[in-house]
Amino acid sequence: QVQLVESGGGLVQAGGSLRLSCVASGIILSTSGMGWYRQAAGKQRELVASIQVGGRRNYLDIVKGRFTISKDNAENTVYLQMNNLKPEDTAVYYCNQYPAPNFDWGQGTQVTVSS
Repeated sequence: QVQLVESGGGLVQAGGSLRLSCVASGIILSTSGMGWYRQAAGKQRELVASIQVGGRRNYLDIVKGRFTISKDNAENTVYLQMNNLKPEDTAVYYCNQYPAPNFDWGQGTQVTVSS
């Protein structure tokens, strides 16, 4: 059974940075595309960034140039570096498989950006 554990969220001021981590067990990440998703209060969950097996990355337009997704296959961990954070980035962030989130969702990590 695949387990995903996200961490690294917190409260930051606008313009600040955070680095999220997602440790996966039960799967070898080098064989899977992965994505970071987020869900703001009262909104649907959306895909923010993805990284394919070959390393190709894609981003939601509104985070391009600010967020960077990466993967450490040796550590079986996916990262999301978030810079120049904005209040509209406030959400619970989750990792899951990409292109389809087939794994059970983890608990997520809360990111709150104050203005």
